[in-house]
Amino acid sequence: MMLPETLSLVVSAVRAEALDVLSIELRDPRGGRLPPFSPGAHLEIELPGAGEDGATLLRHYSLCNAYSETDRYQVAVGLAPNGRGGSRHVHAHIRVGTTISARPPRNNFELCEEAQHYRFIAGGIGITPILSMLRWCETNGKSWSLLYCARSRIRTAFYEQLSALGSGVRFHFSDEADGGLADLEAELAMNEANEHVYCCGPQSLMQAVRSAGAHRPADSLHFEWFSSAQPDGVNASADAFEVLVRSRGLRLRVERNKSILETLEEHGISVPFSCREGLCRTCETPLCGGVADHRDFVLSEQEQHAQTSLMVCVSRAKTPLLELDI
Repeated sequence: MMLPETLSLVVSAVRAEALDVLSIELRDPRGGRLPPFSPGAHLEIELPGAGEDGATLLRHYSLCNAYSETDRYQVAVGLAPNGRGGSRHVHAHIRVGTTISARPPRNNFELCEEAQHYRFIAGGIGITPILSMLRWCETNGKSWSLLYCARSRIRTAFYEQLSALGSGVRFHFSDEADGGLADLEAELAMNEANEHVYCCGPQSLMQAVRSAGAHRPADSLHFEWFSSAQPDGVNASADAFEVLVRSRGLRLRVERNKSILETLEEHGISVPFSCREGLCRTCETPLCGGVADHRDFVLSEQEQHAQTSLMVCVSRAKTPLLELDI
């Protein structure tokens, strides 16, 4: 597998979009055109010195500007004081003129362009990919609605821009509802013909949307996950199994407390990766034999059922042996 090219981008603007939310505008240093992207896409950005002992962190930030713009990318980053260091680094060190390395846009949260109506549900900084989707809907005359849940008005990113879009936007502020949650059962009981639901936000919100929308067709519910429900992506109670590395004829045992990715790394086999949580699709590897136990958050049900690829950072096995096209 070959790593995608790396882009060199310069920060051309930094704006406060809400309390503890910054938007970052990125452009080509020479003023050139940038690789195109589609609504829901994200950038994988390198943050040198952001990790423990000065390590470089890789972080994925959704693009929130219009897909039709070819001269800039815009991302927004919410400060997570108890996070793993990426957002703190962005808020403390990213300034106009900073040069940033990033991989070209990728999309694990693609918009179905054939839907008749789009129901968007966002929580907190989860508004970022959905904002790009709203811009697409407006440009293409599509029917849509947005329910945006936030702790308070002052923490609501892009509040003025969204308010200007009219009655299709509804806000739910926890501090103005005595801490109460939005009525997702009522929200998802409404169902336009050929409607697709797109949700991004905290894990608790997305799990609640998935539960409330369980009666809908599975392929009409779409989620963009920020974090894995299983720390490190590995279930220590899972059985050990073997993988066959096709190109080398090498058979490796994957222990209960290790991932396929870690096992490959221990034997000097390099596979592109980023999140190690099944969230980004960077480590997707062709599957030639065996049945994988998919534990990622990016493959659709149809893709998982096809058993043609897996994420080596989190997937386990339902058969004693998996054959990988590496």
